[in-house]
Order: sequence, then C-alpha cells, then structure tokens
Amino acid sequence: MTSMQPQHNKNIAAYHKLMQLPKPQHPLISVVSFEDIKQVPGAEPVSLVNEFYSIGLKRNFDAKMKYGQQEYDFDEGMMTFMAPGQVLRIEVDKDKELKHSGWLLLIHPDFLWNTPLATNIKKYEYFSYAVNEALHLSEKEEAAVQNIVKSIKQEYHANIDQFSQSLIIAQLEVLLTYAQRFYNRQFITRKITNHRILNRLEEILDGYFRDENLVKQGLPTVADLAEALNLSPTYFSGLLKSLTGQNPQQHLHHKLIEKAKEKLSTTGLSVSEIAYQLGFEHPQSFSKVFKSKTKLSPMAFRQSFK
Repeated sequence: MTSMQPQHNKNIAAYHKLMQLPKPQHPLISVVSFEDIKQVPGAEPVSLVNEFYSIGLKRNFDAKMKYGQQEYDFDEGMMTFMAPGQVLRIEVDKDKELKHSGWLLLIHPDFLWNTPLATNIKKYEYFSYAVNEALHLSEKEEAAVQNIVKSIKQEYHANIDQFSQSLIIAQLEVLLTYAQRFYNRQFITRKITNHRILNRLEEILDGYFRDENLVKQGLPTVADLAEALNLSPTYFSGLLKSLTGQNPQQHLHHKLIEKAKEKLSTTGLSVSEIAYQLGFEHPQSFSKVFKSKTKLSPMAFRQSFK
C-alpha cells in the first residue's frame, strides 16, 4: 500500500478542481453528482482531508473506503457523513474504472456562522470518528433525503437573495434530523472503533475551551495534550500527523480559529475580550494568528455578517 500525506482541500472550489469538476455555483455550498467524477484506471489510493462538511449518498460503489484508518462498513445505497478535518482514504482496484452514482453535499463551516446550526451541527454523533457505519436507507427514506438535497441545489442555483441562506439552513436542519432518526432506527448500540484517542483529544480540547479554562491556563502545549492522553509527545505527534495530516499545533490552531469564528459571529464581545477568553495575553497576537489562518482580520470577519 502506498504511503502518502492526505490531500487537503481548504475549500469547496479546491475539491471541485481536484475532481476535475466545473467551478462551484456557490463558494460555500455545493451538490456534486458522482457520475461527473471520473476515476482514471490505475490511479493510486488517495487520502482526503476536507475543511468542510460532506454528506454523501453512494450507489454501486466498488472501492474500499477508510474513515481515518478504519475501514468503512460500506455497501450499495448508503449515506456517509464527514466533518471538517477528518481523513477519508479511497482505494480503487487498479484494473477497474470506478463507476458509481449518487451525490455529495458539501457545506463549508463559514456558511453556518451566525446561525444556530454552526453550534448544533456538532451535536450530531454521526459526524464523529466513533461511527464508522454508513447509514442504510429504505426506498422511502432515500426519497425523502433526495427531495431535500434537490431543494437545496435548486435554492443556491437560483438568484441569491436575503432569504437564500435561511432557507438552505432550514433544509439542512431537516436533513440532519432525518439522518438522526434513521441512525437511531438502524443502530441500537454503537460500535466502538480504534479512534478513541482522537475522540478523547476532542473532549480534552473542548474542556480547554470551556469555562474560561484558557484564561486560567493558556493554550495547552503538545506535552500537556500527550500527558492527558497517556502518550509520549513524540508518539502523540506522529499518530495525529498520520491520521489527520496535521501536527498538534496545527490541529490546536484549527480548533482555536473555529472557536474564534463562533464568538465573533454569535456574540457582541470585543476582539480584545475574545482574545483574552482564548488564552492570548495580547489582542495583537490573536489578530495575527486569526488573519494568518483566514486571510481576514477578526473585525473584517465580523463585519461580513452585517
């Protein structure tokens, strides 16, 4: 098996380019038809890390999929859910051309900012590494999902107006709620995968960003995170790099920017107050990190919602 670093797609346009698709109609949301993605016979396995949410329904999929490093329990006519920063590896038989049908709904997190879904989407467990089972749908369930995705596509292809985002967000919420219902019907108990370390890391980071812990303790070091996971710093760094393509500091900064965007778009806190809550002694340092990751100053990001 070929070893490689994951291919990072920072935005939806980058994914379209990688898959040789036309430019997306909307920069932050897109519905892709799998029939339009052409797989070259003999292509090497590929690992993808997308910085946006993806919800897919695939049929006739004759390839192996690994979610992180776990093989995905995948078969015909099933849905998959991935959150930003997660790793998906696809291995295709070199002697076959990949032929599959269905669609992929891509949603950049920035599309959700300033809406309740920006926070609520994290509550849906099927976006977690702990769930490696694809969602099986009945014909009736698939028809319901298809209609929602079709409406989303029609909405962003139409002339964008002041109601467009609200309508699409409402439809996304319905789609996610249906998926939650279907998963609850499908699984009485959850399978536990070997990604406990990644899930535990997210719990630890959430703890740092909760209850003003960053104000008291500052940003955790690699040694702090490794100790909390009962791992050596070297092993922890190597494991995280192999699973996500990011070192601990990059992973931490990604989490930091996510929290900063949430505070900038959903609270009236000043930039200085947000910087302090996120463990920065000086607002200038926070602004520098934020701009280096988003290409916008904190105030420019906030102004984009007014």
